[in-house]
Amino acid sequence: MHEMTRRNFLKMLGTAFVASSVAGVSLPKSGFATEAGIPKFRIKDAVEATSVCCFCSLGCGGIASVIDGDLVSFEGDPDSPINEGALCSKGAAQFNVVNIYDPQDGTMVPNPRRLTRPKYRAPGATEWQEVEWDWAFKRIAEKVKATRDATFETVSNGVTVNRTQAIGHLGCGALPVEDLGPLQKLQRALGMVYIEHQARL
Repeated sequence: MHEMTRRNFLKMLGTAFVASSVAGVSLPKSGFATEAGIPKFRIKDAVEATSVCCFCSLGCGGIASVIDGDLVSFEGDPDSPINEGALCSKGAAQFNVVNIYDPQDGTMVPNPRRLTRPKYRAPGATEWQEVEWDWAFKRIAEKVKATRDATFETVSNGVTVNRTQAIGHLGCGALPVEDLGPLQKLQRALGMVYIEHQARL
């Protein structure tokens, strides 16, 4: 057994480095290096646009990478003063609202559960049908006005109330303060008294 000297140690280190390099060149590759070659980087040809995460009212900034109108990636925006590039687990998974990976072959496909158009179920019907946005907005406005007109109270027990108790509003966590302010004014102007928000439930 030779005495371990500095020279012997460096020789052994050099031999191990050369052996590992040769093994790395000769052994078959795994991971990204496949028979088909290195796969194309997902956002290579994408156009970037700043956006806001849709999951809560915090309003974290994000960078959406889009190719031919399709979202291919969503990441935190480092220039946002709110999240400074960080995203929570739901924000980081926002890409999967639009797209998912096919479990069979791993290709990216549109999320089959994502709704892109409003659905309407007529009274007494058992099935939902897709309708146009303009039709849905008009239908909602007509129903709100008809209900308000039929149930609006001006005086109750000698007290001026100017209210309707037949309509309520439930806000969702995706609405920031900038949206909730005008919504609150609209609800009060309509005479609503039952106004609630998801955060309190």
